[in-house]
Amino acid sequence: MRSNVEIKEGIHWVGAVDWSVRDFHGYSTMKGTTYNAYLVMDEKVTLFDTVKHSFKNDLLHCIYKVIEPSKIDYLVVNHVEPDHSGSVAEMMEIIKPEKLICSARGKKALLDHYHREDWPYEVVSTGQEISLGKRTVQFIETRMLHWPDSMFSYLKEDAVLISSDAFGHHWATSERFNDQVNSSELMDHCKKYFANILLPYSSLIQKLIADVGKLGLKLDVIAPDHGVIWRENPMQIVAAYDQWSKQIPKRKALVIYDTMWNSTEKMAKAVADGLVEGGISTQLLDLRANHRSDVITELLEAKAVVLGSSTLNNGILPKMADMICYMKGLRPANKIGAAFGSFGWSGEAVRLLNTALEEMKVNVVHPGVSLQFVPKHEGLHQCVNMGRELAKIIKEKV
Repeated sequence: MRSNVEIKEGIHWVGAVDWSVRDFHGYSTMKGTTYNAYLVMDEKVTLFDTVKHSFKNDLLHCIYKVIEPSKIDYLVVNHVEPDHSGSVAEMMEIIKPEKLICSARGKKALLDHYHREDWPYEVVSTGQEISLGKRTVQFIETRMLHWPDSMFSYLKEDAVLISSDAFGHHWATSERFNDQVNSSELMDHCKKYFANILLPYSSLIQKLIADVGKLGLKLDVIAPDHGVIWRENPMQIVAAYDQWSKQIPKRKALVIYDTMWNSTEKMAKAVADGLVEGGISTQLLDLRANHRSDVITELLEAKAVVLGSSTLNNGILPKMADMICYMKGLRPANKIGAAFGSFGWSGEAVRLLNTALEEMKVNVVHPGVSLQFVPKHEGLHQCVNMGRELAKIIKEKV
């Protein structure tokens, strides 16, 4: 979709909508995404970020509706990840800006990606300001949210925060603002984005929110690099980030499993029955039907994670191995866990699942249940009892 949108007078969205992307380095984006860029008209015309390389023409088309691209004076790179800087090299040739403004880590990342030492870099740090004319831009470094180079750009007179990847979400829409879309669906997309991208940086987010609070910034608009722009009650997404980054669990459990001949599935249902009997909100998640990124989204607010897998080749099933690999990288905190699984003749799965949980610093509170071949009533009763025991522990801790 190629049309610029004015956020405030003289501040334009000039990004691109990617309706087709369905995978973002392992994160399912079944409703696409946007690559947001912002053009500020002032004595020094300034472009904040670019777009993924394949959407360069969309960016140019939007800019042309406002101004001839060669009249842009400054290019600000808040984040060097290629979905935002992929068009930088070509845009530098087209606009030939006086300054390419970035953080110190941003300059290093740009050099590492594009190998151009001749660009007119101007390195900025937290608290530094640059005048565009009637507007002032204040910069705030946000290292490891979620790359070392990340920073915010704050337009002081307009109270507009250009927030890079923070406060964003993957969702392709024809609407550009949060008050134009369904608020419940919007927050679902935001939660998924946080859980799958920013969860490992929760402690840094807590510090950032505190630091930004100390700066006393007025925020009329938060303009992220993905998704819609927050102009109605923008502090709601800041409050959500504050809550999610504390990783305070609810009385909720996930039973996550993969199965070969449905014996482990029978066990999963029995474990879930025990949890539900114990008064715990429970989700049964078959990895053949649920994408890893959707599982992680549900895990964000769960207290218990219960893993189940059949034993295959003295190990665990591939989808469970994939889930564990993905979960380890995101480092969810404040969880309890347990494991279960069926086997034919060797039976290593439960031990391996318990080890994986311990490596993720999940508190394993039950030795687990391992049953050979098709479970009998007695074996399923063990699974129900495990669910009941987990429910009691959840209630004690939440």
